[in-house]
Amino acid sequence: MIDSAAPIARFWFEFRQSQIACVALLIIVLIAALALLSPWIAPQNPYDLATLVLMDARRPPGHVGAGGYVYWLGTDAQGRDLLSAILYGLRISVQIGLAAGAVAFVVGATLGTTAAFLGGRVEMLIMRFIDLQLSFPAILLALVLSALLGQGKVQIIIALVTAQYAYFARTAHGAASAERAKEYVEAALSTPLPSHKVIFRHILPNCLPPLIVVATVQVANSIALEATLSFLGLGLPVTEPSLGTLIANGFQYMLSGRYWISIYPGVALIVLIVAINLVGDQIRDQLNPRLRR
Repeated sequence: MIDSAAPIARFWFEFRQSQIACVALLIIVLIAALALLSPWIAPQNPYDLATLVLMDARRPPGHVGAGGYVYWLGTDAQGRDLLSAILYGLRISVQIGLAAGAVAFVVGATLGTTAAFLGGRVEMLIMRFIDLQLSFPAILLALVLSALLGQGKVQIIIALVTAQYAYFARTAHGAASAERAKEYVEAALSTPLPSHKVIFRHILPNCLPPLIVVATVQVANSIALEATLSFLGLGLPVTEPSLGTLIANGFQYMLSGRYWISIYPGVALIVLIVAINLVGDQIRDQLNPRLRR
């Protein structure tokens, strides 16, 4: 009997050989835990206007506010505790990044695999449209769609999915085209099994390794794009403590010496994106035989 856990164990053993990837994975797990538990561990609820004290606005790190409350990372222009706002901002960034990446994965993988399986004019039409979209920068498409759709979580997820699904489609098409020509697919097609089941049972599972690598990159890109759009005022509204809005709220105070309002959310954003990319690089190296040592 073949042990199905053996490949996973071998993959994890190889992953642990990279100390940088392990540290990056630990950072991701820690950030995800902080984001998930932010409503319970954050010192303040940034959404609750009743807890904000305007007299404590733009206070430096370590400032002792009303009632002896210590603002360890300072406060922003609205008097929000920056530590609490960053925890809630990480929660929003992780939610949007995972949601946009997952939907783009499903849409792009389905389109790319279907195009490779059907071939002919259907493949030509789908892939020419994908190539046309890939000729435009993702940030440009996201900016235009965000301006048209307006602000909000759902709107920004739609914009990010539309701007990024083409990367999954192109990768899935390349992998599925190679699988489509193999004998096991021809054997499956000779059975009464419907075509869509051949795609999802036989072709798509063998296309997952490159798609997983693309997914890690696109989740990080989704987080960065959301922060960029929110910084420009096209993402989430200013009432929600997104990392992008937190950076934008403190940008005008940088020259006056109140660096902490923008710097700390920016550091949190950079650490999250770099950690995801480092894990993605390690996964790519392990799944690509040409890069295996």
